[in-house]
Amino acid sequence: MTTTRPPDPAAEPDPGDRRPADPPLGEVQPLRLEPLLPRRQQPHLLVEVDGTSATYLGLLWALREAARREAVVVAVAVLGCASGDRVGSGPRLAARAHAAAHDRVQAVLLRAIAETGVHDRSRCAVMDRPVFDALTAAGRGGDLVVVGAGTKALLRQAVPRPPARRLARGA
Repeated sequence: MTTTRPPDPAAEPDPGDRRPADPPLGEVQPLRLEPLLPRRQQPHLLVEVDGTSATYLGLLWALREAARREAVVVAVAVLGCASGDRVGSGPRLAARAHAAAHDRVQAVLLRAIAETGVHDRSRCAVMDRPVFDALTAAGRGGDLVVVGAGTKALLRQAVPRPPARRLARGA
């Protein structure tokens, strides 16, 4: 019968038992983690603000709904292009109209925020009519393909599920 002796701590390690050496204590590297992105983006409520009382009431509802859903309201002024001019009337006129529309929307939004008391849930934007029409068409069931640098996304409404049938107990 042969007996094995425990390894001698003073003996050299076996060359076949190679483990990576532990880094010295002074050279600890920070752990780099990729940022976590939420699976679902924060909801946005897009509200056209044109100065009428109907759009103002819609803005009030959207602010209250944004507080309930933890969403962001985007108050939008829509700039329409002149009937015969598809390109625009020049950069100076467009910049002036853009700034004036942004100021009008911001004033209406501030009034609605004061009335509802919902803070930090709103943004202002100015859009051209074709962009707003594409977004509203997507909201009514049309497909919208958003193409970015290296990404493509198809936005379409979800098909509603049929209502679940409840069965009686014992059936």
